[in-house]
Amino acid sequence: MNNTHKGHIIFVMNNTQIRLFVKIAESGSFTKAGVELNMTQPAVSRAISSLEAELDVKLLLRDRRNGLMLTDIGKRILVIFREILMGFDKVNQEISAERGLEKGSIRIGAFPVASAYFLPKIISSITERYPNITISLQEGSIAEVREWLESKEIDVGLLLAPCEAFETIPLYREKLYAVIRDDHPLRKRSVIGVRELAGEPMLICKAGYEPPVVDLFRRSSSYLNVKYVVNNYATALNMVQEGLAVGVMSELSLLSLPPNVVTRELQPDAYRDIHIAVSSLTDTSIAVKMFIDTALDLFTKPKKMDDEEC
Repeated sequence: MNNTHKGHIIFVMNNTQIRLFVKIAESGSFTKAGVELNMTQPAVSRAISSLEAELDVKLLLRDRRNGLMLTDIGKRILVIFREILMGFDKVNQEISAERGLEKGSIRIGAFPVASAYFLPKIISSITERYPNITISLQEGSIAEVREWLESKEIDVGLLLAPCEAFETIPLYREKLYAVIRDDHPLRKRSVIGVRELAGEPMLICKAGYEPPVVDLFRRSSSYLNVKYVVNNYATALNMVQEGLAVGVMSELSLLSLPPNVVTRELQPDAYRDIHIAVSSLTDTSIAVKMFIDTALDLFTKPKKMDDEEC
């Protein structure tokens, strides 16, 4: 219920109501949310009705065609409720840390190439040392990871710089390479000048991958002839394999090349930077700080040189 005290409305909501609303919004289902929180269907309906009555606004709408939908105010409340739940989790983590018990949750978002390369090692390291930490992972485009961070759907994301809307820490700088079929006229070059690619039919991966490539051609005063725009690097590599176009791709996307596809150094050199991004570094939970420290320890510490390289 809400009470009026000296002209102010005081809302009395509980943890269960807040968690339930967030679960319903994320799953799109009363039933799924109830199962996850061990609540019956009638109990779920009563809790949401009570929450809407308490707030005196409609948060959810049932539509025959589109199913369960959030109202505009429901979408705004969802972000605030996620922040409240993050606060609850931070309190629990602080209490657990004081008792010497590492607990908590980390919700991670990453684009597929970064997810495949970084997250298995990071998650494995964390779970080995802290088995009580709960980790969830969402893969999506760079644009989707940005949206998830903004809406508080995730706690930490892996993104490409620049990331002005968030606080970030550099994690990895990866080089860009020219990617051609092994019968291309430039195949005999160990280094390909960007100007030599002017006018070549090029393919580009969208959703945040393209800025470094566009910038490379701009800096080289070279014409970027984009013939195909694709969503992922697997498609791009297969199109290069078929001789349909030439690509400029990052090293992490080239760890497993299909037959008849080769890579060459570019002149000038070009890179893209992968960052760890959070809404606020000062307000992150103990679990998220643990994730950041683990990632930096695994991927940014200088590697020791072998004796024969010294």
